[in-house]
Amino acid sequence: MSLKLFNTMNHQKEEFKPRDSGKVAMYTCGPTVYNYVHVGNGRMLVVFDMIRRYLMYKGYDVTFVQNFTDVDDKIIKRGLEEGVDPLVLSQKYIEEYFKDARALHVLPATVHPKATEHIPEMLEIIQGLITKGLAYEVDGDVYFAVDKFPHYGKLSGRSLEDMQAGARVDVDDRKNNPMDFALWKKAKPGEPSWKSPWGEGRPGWHIECTAMSLKYLGAGFDIHGGGGDLVFPHHENEIAQSEGYLDGKPFVRYWMHNAFLTFNQQKMSKSLGNFFTVREVLEHFSGEVVRFYLLSTHYRSPLDFDDENLRMAQKGLERLQTSLRLANEALAKNSPVAVKVELNEELLKAAEKARQDFEAAMDDDFNSALAYASLFELGKTMNAHLQAYPFASTGLAKAREVLLELAGVLGFDLEHPESQDVEQDEKLAEIMEILLSVRLKARQKKDWEMADFIRDQLKDVGIVLEDTPQGARWTIKG
Repeated sequence: MSLKLFNTMNHQKEEFKPRDSGKVAMYTCGPTVYNYVHVGNGRMLVVFDMIRRYLMYKGYDVTFVQNFTDVDDKIIKRGLEEGVDPLVLSQKYIEEYFKDARALHVLPATVHPKATEHIPEMLEIIQGLITKGLAYEVDGDVYFAVDKFPHYGKLSGRSLEDMQAGARVDVDDRKNNPMDFALWKKAKPGEPSWKSPWGEGRPGWHIECTAMSLKYLGAGFDIHGGGGDLVFPHHENEIAQSEGYLDGKPFVRYWMHNAFLTFNQQKMSKSLGNFFTVREVLEHFSGEVVRFYLLSTHYRSPLDFDDENLRMAQKGLERLQTSLRLANEALAKNSPVAVKVELNEELLKAAEKARQDFEAAMDDDFNSALAYASLFELGKTMNAHLQAYPFASTGLAKAREVLLELAGVLGFDLEHPESQDVEQDEKLAEIMEILLSVRLKARQKKDWEMADFIRDQLKDVGIVLEDTPQGARWTIKG
């Protein structure tokens, strides 16, 4: 069966045919780094990591690009609130992102470009759009003229007329059209800014992804992914400015979007304030459990977040881990020996069927939920075999190998469970609370020598203290 994926552009499953034989060029929109990643964002990260891993399993050489938006209105606002330079703030949360990504078993991208490192590429594209009559400058701001791009709305299925009719009345009256969007923003006092032909300023959000994806992947790259909330306006605007700049050449071959993570049936987002950060969830569940939960439903289906679902995911993951552990114990006791032919054949057939079912599920638009079912069925057969014949066999060795490999394709290392990590982290947090209390009392008594001794000793083992008006904070430096 050939690999098929759902293309948002055409609203149907299509056979995957990459631009270059044996290679995949893939881009996903990364976080705007002004806070910790919330689990809604985490779903997108895990989903496209799974897709990338499966493409690698299929033998493709995958170039995967995921950007960081490190200059933005939200970053600037947060920086002002905290009294921190916005670019320092964004760098802090980039570092925190990598911690959360590692916890979720998300592989680092081939390239993690930052918006602020690609200003020249953005300026070149913006100037090109102005030259082509697709953009215009107004008092230091540059806007894309949507009515100059005849296919605007083709990804979201919205007509420009409907969008204009629904536009707010309090829009910037300097625009030629209410739907025109900013490519370049004139700098305000105190904001990060860069020189441009139109004066000091900074890029708009949409132009960043165009510049970075074209630089690292080129026109007509294979997969552009993101959360469903990015279809409009972000990805719609990317298409307009990119294909306008490319004189109509296709920007992307396949558009993929995961569905929302919800909380009490409502979309989870920072703007609505109904979100949990990945960091908060990791205080109670291991990263692999969170990942197992996020892949337990097909990526295009909504997934509701609650502790009970996470506990069910933990039990499901533990079932697979137990199957592998029992097989490992049997194989460690002795080398595989001859067993009844039918018993050995049963396991060999189960291993082969698991692989076939797994690939069929994943080839059908990356159906991780059905892929899970193939792993559970294989684990069940292995358990039954060991109950009837608790010794090693060539069939058991093969089944174990397949279970371990296919789970790894989904991003799980069944051989090294993380179930104890959360308990250890909680214990460390308790110990740190005690140490910080001792240090606080020393500072209150003006025993600076003891306070500094505690700080320095912790630093020597990789724990850094930061004294703030709200109290001391500690972080582990990897």
